[in-house]
Amino acid sequence: MSDPRAVDPYAMWRRALAEVDRVFASPPALDRPVDGCTYCTPESELALLGGDPAAVPDDVLGHFLRETVSHWDEEQYPVLWRRLLPRALRYWGPGGGSTAPDLEIGHLAVHGAALTDWPAPERAAVERAFRALLAVALTDDRFPGDITELVEGIAHATGDLRPWLDHLAALPGPAADAGLVRLAFDWATDLLWEDFDFTWWYDGDPGVITAWLPTQRPRVAAFAARHPRCKTASDALIAIDRLAAGEHSPWWYPHGTDPRLRLTAAAP
Repeated sequence: MSDPRAVDPYAMWRRALAEVDRVFASPPALDRPVDGCTYCTPESELALLGGDPAAVPDDVLGHFLRETVSHWDEEQYPVLWRRLLPRALRYWGPGGGSTAPDLEIGHLAVHGAALTDWPAPERAAVERAFRALLAVALTDDRFPGDITELVEGIAHATGDLRPWLDHLAALPGPAADAGLVRLAFDWATDLLWEDFDFTWWYDGDPGVITAWLPTQRPRVAAFAARHPRCKTASDALIAIDRLAAGEHSPWWYPHGTDPRLRLTAAAP
């Protein structure tokens, strides 16, 4: 029998996209041709970026999302983002082509496209889509590192990590329980190894996650009780307790190992 608490993250995503499409149906116009670094972006691509947002090729869109903020006209940059935002969200979402969502979403930060200064309906629609993106990521069996990148980019764009941690913690259902356990284990062990840091969000404070993880211990413990053979859950509890106590990791650091494939063999 399905759990009545469970959410359908893909339905959340479809509804969020529909709202974004509605809110951004009449994007702001550009008052002049797009001004950008022609060493990095050819004139032909600048012209495409200034035309119909729906007609911008995927490779040109991806280049724009990744390109350094300082390579664009300061006044035009937020307008370009507002015009391309529905496309950008699909690029970050299921089936999209993004390989660096933390960098790309982070360009919406205050020193970039300044999402926090956008009209309130636009901000609300974007943040709703962000919540759906995180719900999909947490419940979709993804590597914790993929979720970390999304959290970093979104927190960077909005200037605050805590609401997004609270959102992850509030997602109900078995798939969300399992996803949160995997994420808690990954974050707690990285923090114990002093190996957790944000890639592009230089002002981000990992200490916020350190303080948040113990608040998730009851949920991890409940999952461990329901799944007594799950080593990830039992190890997550050990890591959270060590972290809360200010103690060192009980496991060797796996030098030369892909962090997504780390083993949890206890050190002697």
